[in-house]
Amino acid sequence: MGAKDDKQLEAARALVRNLAGRLNVDGWVRLWDGTRLPLGNAPKSDFEISIRDPGVIGAILRRPSLDSIIRQYVEKGIDFSGGTLVDFGLGLQDGRKSVKMKPAEFASLALKLSPFLFAKTADARDAHGFEGEITGKNRKTEDNKAYIQFHYDLSNDFYALFLDPEMVYSCAYYTDWSNGVEQAQHDKLEMICRKLRLKPGERMLDIGAGWGGLLCHAAKNYGVIAHGVTLSEEQLAFARAKAKRLGIDDRVTFELNDYSKLTGTYDKIASIGMYEHIGLKNIPAYMSKVRSLLADEGLFLNHAISRRAHKPKTGWMKSRMRPEKKAIAKYIFPGGELDDIGHSISAMERAGFEVHDVEGWRLHYARTCQLWCERLTANREQAIAYVGEEKYRIWVAYLAGVSLAFSRGTLRLFQTLASKSAKRSPVLPPTRADLYR
Repeated sequence: MGAKDDKQLEAARALVRNLAGRLNVDGWVRLWDGTRLPLGNAPKSDFEISIRDPGVIGAILRRPSLDSIIRQYVEKGIDFSGGTLVDFGLGLQDGRKSVKMKPAEFASLALKLSPFLFAKTADARDAHGFEGEITGKNRKTEDNKAYIQFHYDLSNDFYALFLDPEMVYSCAYYTDWSNGVEQAQHDKLEMICRKLRLKPGERMLDIGAGWGGLLCHAAKNYGVIAHGVTLSEEQLAFARAKAKRLGIDDRVTFELNDYSKLTGTYDKIASIGMYEHIGLKNIPAYMSKVRSLLADEGLFLNHAISRRAHKPKTGWMKSRMRPEKKAIAKYIFPGGELDDIGHSISAMERAGFEVHDVEGWRLHYARTCQLWCERLTANREQAIAYVGEEKYRIWVAYLAGVSLAFSRGTLRLFQTLASKSAKRSPVLPPTRADLYR
């Protein structure tokens, strides 16, 4: 080992010591020479982050961004073992420590890392991301299909590895925190049906019907006549086959269509995890369209991920995407934008709706994504067979990251129930006791 190698190893050890002092988490870092260093005070877990070679640090130093770290992770320049990223992230949150540095501290650390400045590693390909425009700010209606299919047409078999048997791909509802995904998703479908006060013979619409779980449940258990729309070919085929298999395809139909092109009238409308895909500029048109489809005495349930309300941005900050948002748009959900619940409610009221209930499910989604991450990790080999190792690694990191974001409150989830107008007689009972029977 030469002097250059010695300097790089010493610099790497100094970096880990610096992080350990700031974070004090229950985990380890393994360097390329096999050295195992603690990331906190006497860690007891087996969780370990490994760095393949000096060039990994060099690549991140030369292009310091979240995307650089993701590329290195996808190509296994950075890896982990001995636990899940959710476990590690929760340990970071418990410590309430920060890696933020003062300018002088950052300059000092950067100088110590100078031995890595020209270190080379295998190229981390810019692959697996959406190839088109990812923000969706200038979207056309036909762009929606490309955005949806990039995410949802990955592979039904892949999604089945971590979803429940009904293939429900949205926040579950835990009447007990010890419940598994299967029970929690069943309870979620029940809660949606109860909130909508479904009755036999009513016409129900599901905007973004996914794999058909909600409508099939509603038709079987509440006797509705149901119709769902999706822009995913894979989901459409699965949902139609499911309705036929259950013998309810005379009462439950699905079509490949954009919500904006729908016609007709429905007594009850659900939009579960679809609102995030439409784009902030399209919210007024979305609310107006949904209201035009709703019967006079109808109810509308909007279930959506939201963000915390921010102060208005000005200048160049107005168009700047946060690194984590850009990463999700590039690798997972192109075209997605999150609203804050205050604006969502205002948009509903401006469209003429009367809002009745708003319920926050933030911690429910934190647990859902954690369980999904654990289930996907447990089915690693099958997942790689379906989508490849790089895509599998992206999804494990995505599910872990989203779980942690809900856990710490940077993401939220709300169900909002509304009727068509406050000028009509109330369409709900005087109390909400029937929801919790």
